[in-house]
Amino acid sequence: MLLKTMSASARACAAGMFGLALAMNCAHATPYLVVDAASGHTLIENQATLPWYPASLTKLMTTYVALDAVRQGRLTMDTPLTMSMRAARSAPSKMGFEPGTLVTLDNALKMLMVKSPNDIAVMVAEGVSGSVEAFADEMNATAAKLGMTQSHFVNPNGLHDPEHVSSARDMALVARALLEEFPEHVDLFSIGALQLDGIVIANHNGLLGHYAGADGMKTGFTCSSGFNVVASATRDGRKLIAVVLGAPTVHMRTLETAQLLERGFNQTDAGPQLAELPRAQETKPRDMRPDICSRRSAAAIEAAEEEVFAPPKAVPAPVAANGRGRGQQAPTPAETIASAEELLTRANPHFDPVPVFVGAKPGWSGPVLAAKPTPAAPPAAASAYSADKPAEAQSAPLALQGAVKPPEPPKKVAAKPPEPKHYRVAARPRPKAAKPAKSKNDD
Repeated sequence: MLLKTMSASARACAAGMFGLALAMNCAHATPYLVVDAASGHTLIENQATLPWYPASLTKLMTTYVALDAVRQGRLTMDTPLTMSMRAARSAPSKMGFEPGTLVTLDNALKMLMVKSPNDIAVMVAEGVSGSVEAFADEMNATAAKLGMTQSHFVNPNGLHDPEHVSSARDMALVARALLEEFPEHVDLFSIGALQLDGIVIANHNGLLGHYAGADGMKTGFTCSSGFNVVASATRDGRKLIAVVLGAPTVHMRTLETAQLLERGFNQTDAGPQLAELPRAQETKPRDMRPDICSRRSAAAIEAAEEEVFAPPKAVPAPVAANGRGRGQQAPTPAETIASAEELLTRANPHFDPVPVFVGAKPGWSGPVLAAKPTPAAPPAAASAYSADKPAEAQSAPLALQGAVKPPEPPKKVAAKPPEPKHYRVAARPRPKAAKPAKSKNDD
């Protein structure tokens, strides 16, 4: 069934992956990368600097910018953010909250990593920077700081835009930065499920609970990008990060990532640092739409990221142990490692759902952040940015406490003398004229 949704070239690649090896020669092999999280040395890579549409992997950068703003004291994890009309109108996948709904940054980031809602991404951007455009500027400045030379961001959610690009290497860079700089928040990336008002929301990452040691991070999908993932796994104190871009299905994305991670854990020699990988000659990403969505219905496309991964009963797909991967010759039996059925457990994992809620945290008396008004729009009410009781805003960060201003007392206005009343005699009604009949040519 999976192969029916692909083009001829994609079906040939997928058949090779399932039947012979992931290393079987595929004319349209897409980027992938495995890197040692601690050292930054690449272990396996293929076209890692090729420009690509990142889709919802973008939300890793969104999370980094938001956590960096917390580190700077611009807001806290408990700061409530406001769902704007613009955010509420985002394309799916989304939470679907009404405009004006409040969500704390902590709950917003948890939703972002598990459900991947586009409306929450916009809400975070507007709360942190005041607008999507200002947040995109912060994303690009951060990308430059991290050395992400193939990336340019125009939105916080990864919805398709021809100018919104990244690469496997750049996604590995931001993943490493998140793990290194914000160790207190690493649990954001390993949540198996959320619970909101009694509803359980499962993570899209099929490696969690299926691949030994898997502990994060983020998936992504658009028709133009294919199925992407940034995945992390830890064994014996060693953490690896794998990036797979442009897989034809959720199933293939999970299978290939598991085998890449396995190859990485079985490899001792290290390659170049991420920063040393040569830049690809191509300047524009491939558009995967013909291969990924040409035969999917609109409903299937919208629901693509909601597919539930089910490990196969038996998928003999050995991978070359030499780290060459797709695009090289098929390995000999002596070079192969565990097959997919050995790497991925078939049992459905159980996750204790992490509770999230809508609204401000009980007892919060600090600012409530929202999108800043544009020059053409009337100014927002002061309550959108400050607390009703600013004197009690002790839980707000220092950078924001100064913005909490007490309400100004109402100005006294001198009473005006009553204006003289004027009276007018109503005119007598005139007799109504006969209404003309409506012709057949009238609208």
